[in-house]
Amino acid sequence: MNELILVIDDEPRIVKLARDYLEAAGFRVLSAADGPGGLAAARHARPDQVVLDLMLPGMDGLELCRILRSEPATKRLPIIMLTARAEETDKIVGLEMGADDYLTKPFSARELTARVRAVLRRAGETTAGPGRRTQVGADLVIDRDRREVTLNGVKLDLTPAEFGILEALAASVGRVLSRDRLLDLLWGDGKIVTDRTIDVHIRNLRRKLGRRGDLIRNVRGAGYKLEP
Repeated sequence: MNELILVIDDEPRIVKLARDYLEAAGFRVLSAADGPGGLAAARHARPDQVVLDLMLPGMDGLELCRILRSEPATKRLPIIMLTARAEETDKIVGLEMGADDYLTKPFSARELTARVRAVLRRAGETTAGPGRRTQVGADLVIDRDRREVTLNGVKLDLTPAEFGILEALAASVGRVLSRDRLLDLLWGDGKIVTDRTIDVHIRNLRRKLGRRGDLIRNVRGAGYKLEP
């Protein structure tokens, strides 16, 4: 395993909890206590994933997430957002900024470890066997080996969650996948996130697809499908 997880949080108790349990699970852990320090660590240490608190001194988590998503070296870096507030708005804003997942404080160490593993799995998994490249229509290509999506030959910058959703829909072209089914495919049966999470990722995915965003159809009361 030995993946490096960067934990950015100004609460020593949270950092210690994360470090103790993530290291026990086989991860390496680096920490930062403020926004600027976290940004510097992400740029120089090149972690495999970031666990990022929403409220940070110096620079808040949303701004830090935005910067990481805008820079070539970190734009695909998996990010789990931490928030002490239970309001759905905070979670949605974090997802819209490019976070792959979120956790609401207080959370259990077991839950954090499970989420970290799930996001890493989505970021790095490949599909074995034939059909590793899927073409949708004349212009959209999903390359599972490279974990890349191109539209008219231009590579799209998708988060692991967005890639996973598009990959799942492309594997079932024309068939409706419910929000629960998409959640199961991405987060597993132990998911704690809500189906609203899927809606936010779909909205971001459609925006990145531009005029081809209409490939993803919303079937009211049923879920989503990909229809060339």
